[in-house]
Amino acid sequence: MKLCQIKPEAGGELPESNFIYKEINMIKHNYPGKFIVIEGLDGSGKTAQVGLIISFLKENGKEVIETKEPTMDSEAGRKIKQALKKEIYIEPLELQTLYVEDRKEHLENKVIPALKEGKYVVSSRYAFSTFAYGYSDGLDVDLLVQMNNNFLLPDLTIVIDVSSESCIQRIESRGEDKELFEIKEKLEKVSTIYRKLPEMFEHVAVISGERPIEEVFENTKKEIEKLF
Repeated sequence: MKLCQIKPEAGGELPESNFIYKEINMIKHNYPGKFIVIEGLDGSGKTAQVGLIISFLKENGKEVIETKEPTMDSEAGRKIKQALKKEIYIEPLELQTLYVEDRKEHLENKVIPALKEGKYVVSSRYAFSTFAYGYSDGLDVDLLVQMNNNFLLPDLTIVIDVSSESCIQRIESRGEDKELFEIKEKLEKVSTIYRKLPEMFEHVAVISGERPIEEVFENTKKEIEKLF
């Protein structure tokens, strides 16, 4: 169990002197499988790393389940997708509550059954996205953490760390409409929380994504190998 450093000032910074410490109660599982989460800003290169991780695990004889959040398997997840695409508006707290509902179903119906069978589950995004993106939407980090208490703590969380400027450039190069959180100011706040995760939770590695994909994966692979 770690202590969470949580209270930002009104301006959005997280100075050391204003931290309030509270307990985090995410659950360490004892299933035979392993739960790996990949986090990062939109445009950080998560998808490429997920693909390389899955190939690497299979090459090492592991049975792998690939998944992501939000899912499209729950009513909550489908509503989240509409909000991200700006088809509907949902208040920030309600949006994060939907994420929690979707996550609960995701864990119960897909992640935990696979872990019980000894499989490696690789998820693009998990509860840490709620902490980071909810904070960027003006919500209190402590509240967001408490909403996700009693969910599984991943065996490994990898945060691909890329500047908001680089991510915006990558997003714009796709030629697609930007989603709800894909603006520089919000992504900067998201990064603030992502970079704090190793202080808040166990088994979190922050890896620079400002390099070629293969170089990033070399660092990612070293973290994965620790699970074998």
